[in-house]
Amino acid sequence: MKKRVIGLGGIFFKTQNPDMIKEWYRDRLGLNTDQYGCTFWWKDDSGKSCSTQWSPFKEDTAYFQPSEKPFMMNFRVENLVELLDTLKEEGVTVIGEIEEYDYGKFGWIMDPEGNKIELWEPVDKAFL
Repeated sequence: MKKRVIGLGGIFFKTQNPDMIKEWYRDRLGLNTDQYGCTFWWKDDSGKSCSTQWSPFKEDTAYFQPSEKPFMMNFRVENLVELLDTLKEEGVTVIGEIEEYDYGKFGWIMDPEGNKIELWEPVDKAFL
């Protein structure tokens, strides 16, 4: 099997006022925010451009469900379909169906403490 997680894809968290929080992080910490939050660009070991997303969500978002936690981590993965099949075989709870966009494939799992984890097989060139 290929590698499982190859990097941090993003950190998403709930907040009362996402726009205010984005402005605060922009003005106080210098984050280059946009409507989604902030994208951090970096290079992997092979020199390929990769991104990690920081995004505040409205506190009533349903995106983190069924988790009741105020955050969700996103991990970059090499082969989402293969990894989800393996995780299912290992008894991990898989949530929903794979969703595919021009910037990658997404799948979701739950950890033993009820944290929803987003797995992303990225197509970083879609952002360049």
